[in-house]
Amino acid sequence: MINDTMKRLDAARAKVSALEANLATERSKELASLPARYGFSSAAEFAKAVRAAGGGGSGAGRVKAAKAGGGSGKRHRAVITSDTKSQVKTLVEGGKTGAEIAKVLQISLPSVQNIKKELGLVKARKKK
Repeated sequence: MINDTMKRLDAARAKVSALEANLATERSKELASLPARYGFSSAAEFAKAVRAAGGGGSGAGRVKAAKAGGGSGKRHRAVITSDTKSQVKTLVEGGKTGAEIAKVLQISLPSVQNIKKELGLVKARKKK
């Protein structure tokens, strides 16, 4: 009984390994024919085109692009003065949103919210 099961298991393993070998050769043939199928003369040109289309690669290009498009370095901290607070108050009374105010005055949205809270322009949260 056990010998019969062992023989069937060995036969199944042999069949699986044969199928894996067959799959590997077919995959290699398919991959080798891809560049010609898409009109490229070499696999290197095809790989370069695939990387360019997919945005893949080592990532060095993405880092350079991020640095090139970035700012001029370290960002300075915004100083909130009484003038800034008065500007926030006039903009709030003018109907501007917090995000619009932050963009105009070049301060963060949380800073705008803190100034509005300090000036009593926002309601306190209800306690549960």
